[in-house]
Amino acid sequence: MRNVIAVYVENKYGVLARVSGLIMRRGFNIDSLTVGETDDPEFSRITITLNGDDYAREQIINQLMKLHNVRNVRLLESGASVERELMMVKMRNTPDSRSEIMAAAEVYRAKIVDYTTDAMCIEVTGEPSKINAFIEVMKPLGIIEICRTGVVALERGSSIMER
Repeated sequence: MRNVIAVYVENKYGVLARVSGLIMRRGFNIDSLTVGETDDPEFSRITITLNGDDYAREQIINQLMKLHNVRNVRLLESGASVERELMMVKMRNTPDSRSEIMAAAEVYRAKIVDYTTDAMCIEVTGEPSKINAFIEVMKPLGIIEICRTGVVALERGSSIMER
């Protein structure tokens, strides 16, 4: 089962290492991890995506809450949150594939951010399922390189993570 966990932490040296180390020591693989400063530079928000059952998820959340410099931990339910990811993909630019790549980019509302005679770089944002679908469309057209940010997520509505 896929889990998205938001962790609100003090913006201090070593916090990210402690958070990721705790998950690693419990034997879980982190699918994606994003971190960034919040509106208050004293705090950062970490978004972790991983797979595990209900028991494992609860164990990780409880252990995270015990870590020094962790202020809040919240499970983000898929229907009750908005998830986005950014990906940049570098494609082979050949006369045979050029128009098909550009048409697919338009359908997926992607942006071509770099264009040369032999390659083009495309930026795509959206839900992880959209990113995965775009990759599948592009595979036969000549992917050279992919770089993904990982999931960022917020709860829907006016609820916020308490500090």
